[in-house]
Amino acid sequence: MGSGSETDKSRLVGAMSIRNDCPAAKKCGGCSYAGRNYFEQSVSKEKRVKRLLSPFCEVLPIHHCEQPLYYRNKVHSAFKKLKNGRIICGPYESSSHRIVEVKSCLIENTAASAIIRDCADIAKKCKVSIYDEVTGTGDLRRVLVRTADATGEIMVVLIIGSSYFKKKKLFIDELLRRHPEITTLLININRRHDSMILGSGEVKKLTGNGYITDIILGKRFRVSADSFMQSNHDQAEILYSEAIRLAGFTGRETCIDAYCGTGSTTLSFAGYVGSITGVEINESAYKDALKNRSLNKVGNASFILGDATEYMENLAKAKATVDCVILDPTRAGTTRQFIKACGKLRPATILYISCCPETLARDLKGFRAQGYEAQIARPVDMFPWTDKVEVVTVLKEKKDESSDPAGIRQ
Repeated sequence: MGSGSETDKSRLVGAMSIRNDCPAAKKCGGCSYAGRNYFEQSVSKEKRVKRLLSPFCEVLPIHHCEQPLYYRNKVHSAFKKLKNGRIICGPYESSSHRIVEVKSCLIENTAASAIIRDCADIAKKCKVSIYDEVTGTGDLRRVLVRTADATGEIMVVLIIGSSYFKKKKLFIDELLRRHPEITTLLININRRHDSMILGSGEVKKLTGNGYITDIILGKRFRVSADSFMQSNHDQAEILYSEAIRLAGFTGRETCIDAYCGTGSTTLSFAGYVGSITGVEINESAYKDALKNRSLNKVGNASFILGDATEYMENLAKAKATVDCVILDPTRAGTTRQFIKACGKLRPATILYISCCPETLARDLKGFRAQGYEAQIARPVDMFPWTDKVEVVTVLKEKKDESSDPAGIRQ
């Protein structure tokens, strides 16, 4: 075993003893495993996945995270002005709209966290009005920061509650003075009365390109303010690598990648299949996917703007030939109609990437009813300390149930 592998093992051993003792954990509710060490939370997640998925297939050991702290590359915060004039920022208390003041967060990117805390300080010094959810008045409402681990690029989105940001120039000049590492700065108006971070209107560019670029498995990806991108860069590379390995692609497959976001899965998989089509309903993410395809000069990938279920149903009606369906839906899982469309299309392989093992287990029952059996599953700890865990599952038609595709159990 080479020295690099020994280094990796040493890092992992060190990670196992790390504890999350965040003092705000009980109020914040973001870290379900606060008060435990990383080994304990990993064991708990692995047991949960095995309990839910063992009735369907073999579950491989969880893929741990070597750096379980400060990994989150998408960070946002709300702001509130107290009666004494102090401005606080932080996440909302669990199941409420009460802000939990947090000086630092153990899972947020440290640069992003520092920018948000400075925004609160700058707002106080510049006498910026803070948005009040009760009256619906005020300027600064939230700040969203996205970081790119591979390139070091940083995006900041100022989310305001009114059409005119009165102290905008003063605020921006001071923010950029304190944080010259910010590569692009944007602004968005949000007058909504729900939990959505961004408003439905345009996200306008103030400085920079209006996007950041990250690199995953050697490919460059453009990320806009509202585009989906995995929130843990290093674990995303592991997740995609593991999915490619378990799928056992031959290089000839015709693939559909549903819920493809900015195309990170589609383009990462493109070099291992014959052709692949990504389907995405968010227009901003779709546009980024097209640009990412051009940026990486991938000729065997295409993208469709539309609903994944509708697209699959149309393919089924057209009796299209599809060898592999890849899906990576939200925590809600996929739809019964999507599963039925897969049953009509009869792809040889279904590769399901899920961030919620409960809805995954539910959907595996649906796929089983359509003649597909899960072959193998692999949990990946994408979100240390939270209750979320990513799982890659390979499904095959029942006629292949005795096979071991591509030797994936090795």
